[in-house]
Amino acid sequence: MSSPDQSNESVAPEGARPGHAPADPSLRTPRPASPARGGSLALAVLLALIAVGASGYVGWRQWQQERGSAGDIRQLAGLQQRVGTLETALTAADGQRDSLSRRLDDAVQVNRSLREELLGQAERTRHLEDAVAKLAEKSLSGRDGMLLDETESLLRMAGERYTLFHDAQGAANAYALADQTLAAVNDGAFSGLRQSVNTEREALVKSQPASQAGALQQLEALRGELAALPLKPLDADTAPATDAWSRIRHALASVVSVQRDDGAPLAVADARFARELAALDLAQAQAALLAHDSPGYAAALQRVDGALASQFDGKAAAVQQARETLKQLASQLPATAPVQLGAALSELRNLRAVHALSPAPASPATAGGARP
Repeated sequence: MSSPDQSNESVAPEGARPGHAPADPSLRTPRPASPARGGSLALAVLLALIAVGASGYVGWRQWQQERGSAGDIRQLAGLQQRVGTLETALTAADGQRDSLSRRLDDAVQVNRSLREELLGQAERTRHLEDAVAKLAEKSLSGRDGMLLDETESLLRMAGERYTLFHDAQGAANAYALADQTLAAVNDGAFSGLRQSVNTEREALVKSQPASQAGALQQLEALRGELAALPLKPLDADTAPATDAWSRIRHALASVVSVQRDDGAPLAVADARFARELAALDLAQAQAALLAHDSPGYAAALQRVDGALASQFDGKAAAVQQARETLKQLASQLPATAPVQLGAALSELRNLRAVHALSPAPASPATAGGARP
């Protein structure tokens, strides 16, 4: 485009000669109009470029918007699907919540009825406990009274047995049973009575011989051995006559016979009588030992020892052994002083009298009042 303009400007320059005029006046362009025409063209080109760029940008943006709209649509569809799922879940949760609410209401009603029933059961249990406490108090008081009656009976029986029969072992056994019976009494007021009972029982145990059964067996064995014990030999002068006086005594012996009754041996015919007397004395010693009769026991043993010394052969080993046995038995005499009984029985009766006058203690149910 600039080439024609340059050619025109060279054809008709400023200060050209007048004789040379242009052939076609229309082809002649004024000089001031050429820069405007070039600028408008550049502006047009620029505007075209701008329009192309703007249209490209607008198209690109539209393409981006369409692409973003498709993604948004897909996201919206996913969100709508998730919202639908959430709505379904919320609907199910609402149903479950309603069901739980109904079940909770039912549970509250059941709990209320159970609480009322539990309160009723507690009330009935309290009344039952009160009745059982009263019944237990009555039964305990009756049981204690029965045990105390049994204890008193045992103590009284022990005292009568010792007084009548001198049976210290039987009385001690009765005192032991009385102590066991007192141990079962629940009332602590009678706990100190056991010491008195044990004191009298120990006195009874100490009063009896240490080996009463052994002494009885030894006396029985001596009674059996009496039949075999040898008697003293008869007074016969077996020595030969060596002088005149001896010959005279031997000659007169066939005419006059002199015997001694005091300390002299019995005849052979009277041996059975001597053995039976000794056996009777041994039986009396046994009876005195069983009856705890110390004087009678000692006297019977002395009589048996005297009979063995006077009527039996003292040189025989069996007779000597029998006398040694009698000495041992005499050293095991029962106690001469009787045991004083009755203190425990009097203390028991006094305690029962005082306990009967005292007011009955209140039961735990009545003393504690109503339970919360």
